[in-house]
Amino acid sequence: MIKKQPPPVPTCHVLWLGWKIIILFSVSLCAFGLFRLHHKPRLTPLAISSDRSLSFLNDFSATPKIAFLFLARRNLPLDFLWSSFFEDADAANFSIYVHSEPDFVLDESTTRSRFFYNRQLRNSIQVVWGEASMVEAEKILFSAALEDPANQRFVLLSDRFILLIICVPLYNFSYIYKYLMHSQRSFVDSFIDAKEERYNPKMSPSIPREKWRKGSQWIALIRRHAVVLVNDYEIISIFKNYCKRRPPVDASMGKLNIKLQKQNNCIPDEHYVQTLFAMNGVEPELERRTLTYTLWNQSSTINEKGWHPFKFSYADASPKRINEIKNIDHVYYETDHRTEWCHSNTTFVPCFLFARKFSQGAAMRLLSEGLIAHFNGSTLLDSHH
Repeated sequence: MIKKQPPPVPTCHVLWLGWKIIILFSVSLCAFGLFRLHHKPRLTPLAISSDRSLSFLNDFSATPKIAFLFLARRNLPLDFLWSSFFEDADAANFSIYVHSEPDFVLDESTTRSRFFYNRQLRNSIQVVWGEASMVEAEKILFSAALEDPANQRFVLLSDRFILLIICVPLYNFSYIYKYLMHSQRSFVDSFIDAKEERYNPKMSPSIPREKWRKGSQWIALIRRHAVVLVNDYEIISIFKNYCKRRPPVDASMGKLNIKLQKQNNCIPDEHYVQTLFAMNGVEPELERRTLTYTLWNQSSTINEKGWHPFKFSYADASPKRINEIKNIDHVYYETDHRTEWCHSNTTFVPCFLFARKFSQGAAMRLLSEGLIAHFNGSTLLDSHH
């Protein structure tokens, strides 16, 4: 039996079928594209910042710089000391950033040092001591400094902030540069806050009690850790809501005042960075000490609200006193039962590179006696300040 062959399909039908398949496939692609576009997840601030951090971490092979980050109220009363300090340096080895009050400009009329001309940040905020705005100002400084890939070390300093807590260098630029560049760790004073009940239970579980830390505000970070600080949005939001200082006693408020005095007395800038790094597992990469020396006046009276940093006058800034600070080689943390011997990698070094809080007279003595750099005190007599 001979099978009958099916009649040939007309060529026009084949072409029409092909076009229908192409059209159907195109429509499907468009529909899928529209679906993906409509359901694409929005980038949160953290995600945007994480993408941006990729450029922050690019390898850098040129001369590394130290970024000096100044928290200031307005102008810089010790600009003459810092000017002498920077005169001793190669301009390729450092950069300067100043967070002052909004719209304040550093120029010939507001600073004696050319190194600070126009170094103020344009996006500064109004800062209130003891509030989260202090930490936000720090983050703004670090974020600005990270824009320059040459900045590989970041030092947070203060020059006349709310309580006139003014920082000074204890060594010349060359020594400080080598000290910081030699270490592959950040310097962050951090210890367990066992005595003061500043931790607010409402922070849990986002910030567990065992990760709560306390320490000095004055930190020095390597670039990788500066990125961790700038990229945080979660922990800072918790601090804004639950880490607040206790309001001053006001008898006129009656029972409400008693209630307010029972709340946690939390100072964000003494806890934020330390707790953030504990939460991110950064502690093993730190030298858990500050590079900025503070002498605390512990003899508080009834009229005082607590400990205050000792203020160095001209008489206090003697060579003997400064050398005593330079010779400190360890720090003991009572709550941790820990002695932090000061070293950079495996080399034992002096603990402190900076100190606070120094008056203008004390700063002039540091310079005139050559404790930091050569300086002629008479140059200040013609100053407009």
